[in-house]
Amino acid sequence: MAITLKSPSEIAIMKKANEIVVKALNAVEKNIKPGISTYELDSICEATIRENGGDPTFKGYKGFPSALCISLNEEVVHGIPSKKRRIKDGDIVSIDTGCRFEGLCGDSARTIPVGKVSEKVQKLLEVTEQCLYAAIDNCRAGKRLGDVSNAIQTLAEEHGYGIVIDFVGHGIGRSPHEEPQVSNMGEKSSGILLQPGLVIAIEPMVNLGTGNVKVLNDKWTVVTKDRKLSAHFEHSVAVTDGDPIVLSENIFK
Repeated sequence: MAITLKSPSEIAIMKKANEIVVKALNAVEKNIKPGISTYELDSICEATIRENGGDPTFKGYKGFPSALCISLNEEVVHGIPSKKRRIKDGDIVSIDTGCRFEGLCGDSARTIPVGKVSEKVQKLLEVTEQCLYAAIDNCRAGKRLGDVSNAIQTLAEEHGYGIVIDFVGHGIGRSPHEEPQVSNMGEKSSGILLQPGLVIAIEPMVNLGTGNVKVLNDKWTVVTKDRKLSAHFEHSVAVTDGDPIVLSENIFK
């Protein structure tokens, strides 16, 4: 599939789609507490998206049953909400959702600590988010996609973390997943040339242990093979003639 550059008017609509995503993630985060089920959090996510005029793009996508991917602790991505799964104090909870608004998509994710977590775990979360912003800083016309990927790799490896490469970021637009793939590892000055109008979802997945992962029997949930903790942050980002635009920036803080 060819890479499709977006017009300024399309990017403006994608900004609105991502604002709905941010509202949904904020609503979920506000309700994350010990005892709540992941199913309840998914219901909050879907209701928020629909109340704001969006359609949840994850629900039904390739058979995924929910509006929200919710992944706990050693789960990396694509966790399925369940009435039986309840949040506990000390968990880290990765929440990831997307929506379609006026034909265009938004996508974002973040990892939330529940109650008190250790300094080691807090650092994992902080560094993973820093990896995301280091990558975003390289989303500039004239740079190459490898510069984006290398920024994630360099910072994560500096801290001794494992980097997930089996699952990647992606282009986004009229489909929730478009070309190009955005790896979390790469060489500087390699890959496609970044051009104004390119919109990508960058999503570092960083582990306390190795980067090795596997998919559980539900065919969706990805976990670390060594069962050590994993963090996940994601933004949808537009390349422009100037600074990158973080379409899913949380303007509602």
